[in-house]
Amino acid sequence: MQDKPRYIMVGGFLGAGKSTAVVKLADNLAKQGQRVGLITNDQSVGLVDTAFVRSHGFAVEEIPGGCFCCRFDSLVEAAQNLQREAAPQVFIAEPVGSCTDLVASVSYPLRRIYGNDFAVAPLSVLVDPVRARRVLGLDDTKSFSQKVTYIYLKQLEEAEVIVINKVDVLDDAQLDELRTALEKRFPHTRVFAVSARHGDGLEQWFEHITSHELAAAQAMELDYETYADGEALLGWLNATVKLYKGEPFDGETVMMDIAQGVQQRLADAGFEIAHLKMTLMRDGAGSSSGPSVGDMATLNLVRSDFVPEMSQSLHDKLRAGELIVNIRAEADPDLLKSTLTEVLRATCSAAGVEHHVDHVEHFRPAKPTPTHRMDRLEAVGEG
Repeated sequence: MQDKPRYIMVGGFLGAGKSTAVVKLADNLAKQGQRVGLITNDQSVGLVDTAFVRSHGFAVEEIPGGCFCCRFDSLVEAAQNLQREAAPQVFIAEPVGSCTDLVASVSYPLRRIYGNDFAVAPLSVLVDPVRARRVLGLDDTKSFSQKVTYIYLKQLEEAEVIVINKVDVLDDAQLDELRTALEKRFPHTRVFAVSARHGDGLEQWFEHITSHELAAAQAMELDYETYADGEALLGWLNATVKLYKGEPFDGETVMMDIAQGVQQRLADAGFEIAHLKMTLMRDGAGSSSGPSVGDMATLNLVRSDFVPEMSQSLHDKLRAGELIVNIRAEADPDLLKSTLTEVLRATCSAAGVEHHVDHVEHFRPAKPTPTHRMDRLEAVGEG
């Protein structure tokens, strides 16, 4: 048994499947008898990932208003809150999917400042294999603009561990080609191939990140102006909507129609979706710790040409519920808001469902300004 809690950060670009992987990791550790606490992160409030994690029964803290690097003190405070409430032996942190430089601005400072409090694991970065093949030029299909792609590649460059997720969507030849391309371009990394949803390959990855420590090395170089420009090209929308009807209705059909409506409008306008995700929680479900799995549906759309899919389902129909919508796309935030407004109105009208928007925020992320940044972490005995 380790003497101090282990801090595990699981990064990756929007739509890589981080939340599903994080829950699988937490489940794996819990089955081994370890107490687990999770920390989610977003540029704003109203995060689908937090609701999803809570529905699986884990203690979770949410850090809104900026990435871990810019909210470093809040990250430490969240860990301390979890320590008081649940005394976790393992903290699993899921950063914002558009952030990079996490090793220099989060992992290194944690090790240097709080080394007596945490054992810091190597940074894992998950990739959606279809998106990764496009970014690496293995498939001739539209992806992000150059500055957004810069962030994507920098995430891979800083990773000690690259995890090819969703391997079931590729054939063996495509997967081998992607693995070879990643190992050639990022030779310092350890590459794993997994399916977080189906459980394939997870044990080997989990064993690595729970038994290895963050390596001492030089931080990567990063142009913060290009990084900021790339993030500013991404539109961000978080909305919370109440749905209700006088008789039971199929909430998952409503969710699917909303997702397809947003997808079609943005695709017709030529904008690339990074991730559209929704949860629908039955009204009155759950407790202060969150809903149970069967009381909440979860939908994901991870590319503009992807088919929306339900990753978690409701047990039956409902009369009222709370819908959380998160949209991340390379598009103007005002367009995201008007698109969602129009789609909600049309979809709910067709289904005979009343809706009320309780909260909506739409914006572009601000320029990242790390609380700390360390260019180098010395090995034990150095410095």
